Amino acid sequence: MRTITSASCLLNEANINVKYKDRRKVQTVGTKDMSEAGDDDMPELYDSGDDAAWEDDEPKMETRCLFCERLFISAEETFSHCKSEHQFNIGQVAQKHGLDFYGYIKLINFVRITKSTAEYVNSICGPAPWDKEEYLKPVTHDDPLLQFDLDDLSDDVAALPPDGSHGDAALLARLKLAEERAQTAEANLALAMEDIHRMRHFAQDFVMKADVGSSSSSAVAALRDDEDGAYFCSYSHHGIHEEMLKDTVRTESYRDFIYQNQHVFKDKVVLDVGCGTGILSMFAAKAGAKMVIGVDQSEIIYQAMDIIRLNKMENVISLVKGRIEEVDLPVEKVDVIISEWMGYFLLFESMLDSVIFAKDKYLAEGGSVYPDVCTISLVAVSNPKKHGDKIAFWEDVYGFDMSCMKKSVTPEPLVEIVDPETLISHPCIIKRIDCQAAGVADLDFSSDFTLQITESTVCTALAGYFDVFFEKNCNNKVHFSTGPQRTKTHWKQAVFLLDNPISAITGDIIQGKIKVRKNRKDPRSLLITLSLNNTVQTYCLQ
Repeated sequence: MRTITSASCLLNEANINVKYKDRRKVQTVGTKDMSEAGDDDMPELYDSGDDAAWEDDEPKMETRCLFCERLFISAEETFSHCKSEHQFNIGQVAQKHGLDFYGYIKLINFVRITKSTAEYVNSICGPAPWDKEEYLKPVTHDDPLLQFDLDDLSDDVAALPPDGSHGDAALLARLKLAEERAQTAEANLALAMEDIHRMRHFAQDFVMKADVGSSSSSAVAALRDDEDGAYFCSYSHHGIHEEMLKDTVRTESYRDFIYQNQHVFKDKVVLDVGCGTGILSMFAAKAGAKMVIGVDQSEIIYQAMDIIRLNKMENVISLVKGRIEEVDLPVEKVDVIISEWMGYFLLFESMLDSVIFAKDKYLAEGGSVYPDVCTISLVAVSNPKKHGDKIAFWEDVYGFDMSCMKKSVTPEPLVEIVDPETLISHPCIIKRIDCQAAGVADLDFSSDFTLQITESTVCTALAGYFDVFFEKNCNNKVHFSTGPQRTKTHWKQAVFLLDNPISAITGDIIQGKIKVRKNRKDPRSLLITLSLNNTVQTYCLQ
């Protein structure tokens, strides 16, 4: 399917390039209506002094500078002005960020929309803020800068005098170059059409033969980089890593497990999936690992590289940037896989899918995955004030009935710290995951549950949390919980408000069923359906 996508992109780019190049020829040379022209009515070239003009039927397109209001008669002159007056070299920026055809288009539209200064654009390093699909839409209709060929940056713009003067020979040379590139684009278009035709038949055969029930398939593994970019981008900022590192329940549990069970890591090859700042990799190295490989797709890995060097561990720890599903590791097999993959309600973000992929591909026979066991639990909550603030509030808003808003409130679980005083039942485990044996298909599940009420009141919500265990081959087992009665963690709890609260007395049993599955539209989010007291509610944790 990736090949089909690539061929489609090539088809689109070829079409766009041909269209843009055709427009450039009209604007650069100028023509009469060729449908009415005879052999003698070929376009003429004129001297390009200040009073020169093309004798054609179409008005000349003027180009506004990216950073000021000055107008120019060509993209070349505009970029020459930007270079001399604003110290902005479009060629250097394109080379710095490795811009392709679409990246160049996004950059131009980004600057026009945000009115960014040249100094700001020149200062950008790392992820480009214009790398979003929304910046493909032109800001200015028929903007000549969008019709400029990125390949011309190194030649035409550099050779163009700042005052915009040029001669007929230069125009003819550029026209010839544009025609040659248009012919190349047309040839590429023909090749792309052939590729698409072949791949269409291949895809049809593949789909017909595919085992759609295969438990090894992973919606997350199939995500393209452009579809999954926001997820990894969210882990590029230091703030989220600071929050996780300061979560002592989380970080010290991993540290204690590794340091108190050094025999698990001594002289072993260790893989750290989603290594972030490299804290687990460094724990493993200090515990005696022979080699540690940390893999992360987010930009934070560059900071991790500096951290590893600062701590003089580069001889043991190797970091690889990329998705575990796509990178090439320096070894064929590893002895131990460690990862802090847990999300809200345990499975949010679907990072366990990546750990399972790594386990199936890289873990040696007899190897271990840590943490090795996790459980998800539910507990009943009574908090009428919270329920009123979130639900009943909409029934009377400054005298107006906005109760229709309730439909959009309850489907969004709250992620917050639950007051232990509001718990009104014993907890019930709804899922146990053996990370050593689990497959991706096991992560979509349904479970019956029973909650025994411990206090006569009204149940306004259910809260979900998880527990994590490090047990296999451990002399000193380690366990931590994200439950509301334990020390607070950055995971907090997931709270599912009930549309219709349930009255209960001490000793009552509330029975229900929960179904948890990935959201097909966004595999990193969760759809959670509760069947309770003859009502069904579906929540989306995203």
